[in-house]
Amino acid sequence: MPEVTAAKNAKIATMNFGSIYKHYLSRIEKNGRSKEELDQVILWLTGYNQEQLNDFIAGNGDFGQFFAGAQVHENAQLIKGVVCGYRIENIPDEFALYRDCRRMEKLIDELAKGRKMEKILRTG
Repeated sequence: MPEVTAAKNAKIATMNFGSIYKHYLSRIEKNGRSKEELDQVILWLTGYNQEQLNDFIAGNGDFGQFFAGAQVHENAQLIKGVVCGYRIENIPDEFALYRDCRRMEKLIDELAKGRKMEKILRTG
């Protein structure tokens, strides 16, 4: 498995959230899921409200700012598995931003694959 580096962590920090969000949206819509469901998953993970999320979707901020302002859900550590070749639970704390991005991508993957919302949101 690839290793997370400071350079990878720094690169993702500067990526504009809105420019990536549209790719998340097209991916889940191709699989019959809605923008509302995508937003629900992101809001659950980050603690943002819809207005705050809409501001990031509009391009006002990068991933570093996005996760710096987030209140990551207490059950986020239950998000495990491999995304883009990285085992989420093995990403070191020093790369928390990278880990949080991969956690969000894992939730979006599950949404696109048709998993039930209560399972995605780790509600037990």
